[in-house]
Amino acid sequence: MVNFLIRRVFEMAIVLLLSAAASYALLSFAPGGPLSFLASVQIRLNAEDIARIRASYELDLFVPVRFSRWLIGQPQGPLYIAGQLIGADWVVGCRIPATESVIENGKVVTREVGCRPGQDVTLLDLAADPTRRQVRGVFMGDFGLSQQILRDRPVWLLVESRLPYTLQLMLVSTTLSILIGVPLGVYSAVKQYSIFDYIVTTLSFFGSSMPTFFFGLLMIMLFALYFEQWNLPHLPPGNAIAVRDWTMGTFLGDWRIEAGSLTDRALHMVMPMTVLTLFTVAGWSRFVRGSMLEVLRQDYVRTARAKGLWERVVIAKHALRNALIPFVTIVVFSIPGVFGGAIITETVFNWPGMGRLYFDALGRSDYPVAMALLMITAFLTVMATLVSDVLYTVVDPRIRLN
Repeated sequence: MVNFLIRRVFEMAIVLLLSAAASYALLSFAPGGPLSFLASVQIRLNAEDIARIRASYELDLFVPVRFSRWLIGQPQGPLYIAGQLIGADWVVGCRIPATESVIENGKVVTREVGCRPGQDVTLLDLAADPTRRQVRGVFMGDFGLSQQILRDRPVWLLVESRLPYTLQLMLVSTTLSILIGVPLGVYSAVKQYSIFDYIVTTLSFFGSSMPTFFFGLLMIMLFALYFEQWNLPHLPPGNAIAVRDWTMGTFLGDWRIEAGSLTDRALHMVMPMTVLTLFTVAGWSRFVRGSMLEVLRQDYVRTARAKGLWERVVIAKHALRNALIPFVTIVVFSIPGVFGGAIITETVFNWPGMGRLYFDALGRSDYPVAMALLMITAFLTVMATLVSDVLYTVVDPRIRLN
């Protein structure tokens, strides 16, 4: 076991390093970023201003150096870089020459602005600026600063503020999915080709094929809009907490809900939790059914029945335990999903969780936030792989880790 864990730790480190390098390279060369706003104002900025802005975001450093500083916090500043020639290649769309007319001493004077060919700008002072932020690296928990969503504030503050909402939504939906999906799959396998099996199979295919965003919009229209028009008990269409007190009509009269109360939070969570639960139950029940059918045909199950054991004991002790071995992998790999959240569902219901944060980060080109979420998800994924391997020995004693 010890040798296995040591070997897996080294493998996990290599996988994390490769995934971090690939993600960082893709987002570094993606369009947008902190300098995208210069497209409309760069004609009024000279090369020194552009270089200063680039240095403030450490874009004056080479990509490998930036990646090393972001990952492990090394090399630390100040960094000394020789003077470089800044021309049109540094700023996309820079006009050379560019002129503007200004009034000086009562006369109209035309002068050049923007990038000028042959201008030699030394970045020595900018790179050696003592105000350049000292980073510790992702391995030390420093994910950098947000560039758009929470400008110039640590990314971890965003993660810390959104994480509780995602955890309460995903943990509840995942728990309900296990409690509902596993019994449905087992009973469908035991009662194969029965009416119950046909009903569960039909609903499972429907739930698996229905897009989550479409199902979420249908629930909003039905339970939030139409139910309110029909004077029926309705649910809030989105968000996690109401901004003010609201009234929900019931059969016994109007029920006033206090904003921020436990009831208000629970009612806001009903629809997104239902969408995630039904979608997950549909897939997990079919998986458990297929695995259970395969186990029920094994010789040891027939032997247990031949010994005269009760059918419940045969199903629960002999068949179910072995059928859950592949199911453990699916459940464990849902751990990264619990942290990352459901991007589409949280976006449809405007749920302020990690999935919505990732969507906003990509939409607003806030790449430090996106990279932080990608790295955390990658770390949880490799950890889930290790946990699943260890849990195999608990579910099936025949499996040994060497």
